[in-house]
Amino acid sequence: MTTTPRRLAAVGTAAVIAAAGLSACSSSSGSGSKDGFTYWSMWTAQEPQGQAIKKLFDQYTAETGVKVDVQFLGRDVNTRIVPAITANKAPDLWDQGSDVIYGSAASTGQALDLTPVLSMQVPGEGKTVGEIIPAKYNQALPKDSNGVQNWVIPYIVSSAEFFYNAADPDIKAAMPTPPATWADFIKVCDALKAKSKPCLASEGEDDWTNGLIFDYRLNAAGVNFADLTNDKTGAAWDNPAVLKAAQETDQLIAGHYVVPGYDATKTPAQETAWASGKDAFFMNGSWVTSETGKEVASTWKYGAMLPPGVTAPDSMTFGFTIPKKAKHADAAEKFIAWFVQQKNMAALASTADTLTTRTDVPAPADLTDVQKALDSSAVRLTFDGQSGDDVYTKVFAQNFLDFWHGKLAPEQFVAKVKATQVSYWKSQS
Repeated sequence: MTTTPRRLAAVGTAAVIAAAGLSACSSSSGSGSKDGFTYWSMWTAQEPQGQAIKKLFDQYTAETGVKVDVQFLGRDVNTRIVPAITANKAPDLWDQGSDVIYGSAASTGQALDLTPVLSMQVPGEGKTVGEIIPAKYNQALPKDSNGVQNWVIPYIVSSAEFFYNAADPDIKAAMPTPPATWADFIKVCDALKAKSKPCLASEGEDDWTNGLIFDYRLNAAGVNFADLTNDKTGAAWDNPAVLKAAQETDQLIAGHYVVPGYDATKTPAQETAWASGKDAFFMNGSWVTSETGKEVASTWKYGAMLPPGVTAPDSMTFGFTIPKKAKHADAAEKFIAWFVQQKNMAALASTADTLTTRTDVPAPADLTDVQKALDSSAVRLTFDGQSGDDVYTKVFAQNFLDFWHGKLAPEQFVAKVKATQVSYWKSQS
């Protein structure tokens, strides 16, 4: 998952109620409920998420008297958090994409086990945090080095799908109902091609968004991307289902269904072209609606669908985590329980045009299709959690781009990745 989408009162009776609601069990040996704590945010103060979260922190201090030292660091939090943890100067609370949290802290056992937070009462709702945040989001994540599953409490969720303009007459005519199979999707592309409308937008140099299509074809064929790329022998690439996934992906390239010239453009040229209606579908994360919201026509109606045959939507969560050595972890935990109240999450969703992890907070109108997909009983990680890892970057990415740009046939792509993968794992041993 990329974590950089171009892409979160008075004291008195309310404070008493809040304090009572926040008194349920917490995990750490931190200080009392009135102690302040420090927080580093992955958002900038100018981003809609940052604006929403700033208001909620101000509201929290007004309601509880707890002061919070907030720093909106943006994506710089990625490079600052590890040195800070090492120097024992980390904030008490920080947030990021779950993949980054895992890579920088959880994988080395530096994130606090937040399982006790799941048992804390959400103020005024008569439910615990664990009852209102679906467990499936954390169950899709890897356990940390100590076997802990709940090292993050996710509050925002995104998913990658084929996005399109449901009000486009060409798309409505080509796709009266969602395609049930990949062959049906190709027929939709044929119908669009007959009207001189490219079926697919593509930021040609982006291995991640384009690679999602191959990842989803693997999933539809019952192949786990992480299992495939972690196979040190490379034999997993001999599975006929892998070649089938490559051949299906190649249909988009060989059939000239991708917008002409896609391999020679730079982001966000093709996203902008898509938002102007020049082509039909665009595989991307659900942040694409907020990125293009000011570019699309007033008649535009966002639609989204999973590629036919996939078994589960992917999920990319963003959430709170606490360093294991945080000095005021107790206060940070109480804030998390306060933050996930329905009214707070609803404010975040409306201000930032985003999906929250609460199922009882309505999705923004342009993300209702994505919410329906995420309502499934299970979710999966993009590339089955392998995105951004060394094996993804050094083995898959460039070979996939060569394939996506038409330089490798499906059979050549499979053979090339297999050979690169075997060499990579030998070098690691």
